[in-house]
Formats: sequence, C-alpha cells, structure tokens
Amino acid sequence: MNHKKLRRLYCEERLQVRRRGGRKRALGTRAPLALPQGPNQRWSLDFLSDTLTDSRRFRILAVVDDFTRECLTLVADTSLSGLRVGRELDAIIAVRGKPLSIVSDNGTELTSMAILRWSQETQIGWHYIAPGKPTQNAFIESFNGRLRDELLNETLFASLAHAREAQAIWKDDYNTVRPHSAIGNVPPAVYAKLFDPAKQRDGSLELPWGSAPRPVASPSQSGSNDVRALLPTG
Repeated sequence: MNHKKLRRLYCEERLQVRRRGGRKRALGTRAPLALPQGPNQRWSLDFLSDTLTDSRRFRILAVVDDFTRECLTLVADTSLSGLRVGRELDAIIAVRGKPLSIVSDNGTELTSMAILRWSQETQIGWHYIAPGKPTQNAFIESFNGRLRDELLNETLFASLAHAREAQAIWKDDYNTVRPHSAIGNVPPAVYAKLFDPAKQRDGSLELPWGSAPRPVASPSQSGSNDVRALLPTG
C-alpha cells in the first residue's frame, strides 16, 4: 500500500488528528483615543523586563495616569499573570478611585479571560492598541524609556527585594520631586493636587505658570449689583 492510498483511507475514516485552533483572547475596543481632560480619565499600563545578578529574569508592571503623568504603581515579580494585574489595579482603585478607561498592548496577560472578566465586573473600559503600534500608547512608552534609562540600565539588582526598594525610591522621586515639562514643569503629584475638587471649590489653588490649564475659579464674593460693575465705560 502506497502513501497515497493510505492517506485516502485515513481521510475516508476521518482518522486525522484535528488541528488545534488559536487560543481565545479578550477583545477590547480599538477606536481612536481622545486626550484625557482630567485625572483618572485614562490609565496606561505595560510590562518591562530585567535580569538579576544571578541571571534570573523578572518583570515589572507599570501603571501611569495619562493626564497627571503620575506613576501609580511599579510591581516587580518573577511572574505577573492576568489575575495578579487585576489585584494590583484593585489596590490602586481602593486609594485613588476608578478610571474611566485603561489602555494596554495585546500581551498575553492583558488579553486573558481574567482581565476581560475584571473589566466587566468593574465596568471599566479596556482599550487595546493596534498590534505593532506602540506609539498608540505613547504615555507609558515614554515613561518606560525614563525608567529603563535612569534605573534599570544603571543598577545591578541583587534580589527582587533590592529591585522593589530601588523602584519605590525612583517612583517617589519621579512623582514628587522631578519637574515634568509636559505639565508646566511641576512634579506629577503636585499637578494632580491642582485638580482636587475640594481644593478647587475653596479657591485655595492657583497656578503661577501660564502654559498649564487653570483650575475651576472660585465664586465671586460680590454680586452683580456691585456699584463698580454698573459704572458706564468710556
């Protein structure tokens, strides 16, 4: 029996091994994104990787608020699953409140059913950028460049504990000390306080620079019947 007849018999008896299909992944929205106009409107997240001095690899989850440019968290571990990402986002939400949407790439952890379930349960929109288009997630890509140039490429991490401690120090400096040119040359944490609704209502905040947007103005202390307001002009 030649191979052609053997193949024909296999086909007739349906003995072929069925091919496995691709793994089902979460499908988010890919509509064009508008620039955020306030804190917690949009967060971006991404993964970075590095190596310890003993050659063990570890990953870092970075989350950034696209409006204030704040680094919301840096999580270093040897494994970061979709479930772990959801738990870390819940921890940020417990302190800061929920965002309207989250932007990420199409990584395996971020397209998992765990993330899709988390997005549905929290009612937070999850936007996936187009494959191979990192510029669509420019805020987190810019942040990743700073983190890698200033910390990861300049430091030899002896352990995960060492990496976490160094990242916490760098994150605090980035948020509270270093001025950011895109937000009026002030640190992200200071810029975020300018949009605190409680401080805007009492008029206690005022921006000294002209390039950044001003907070909501405090109500006028004089009414429309002020004599000075009714003086004729010219």
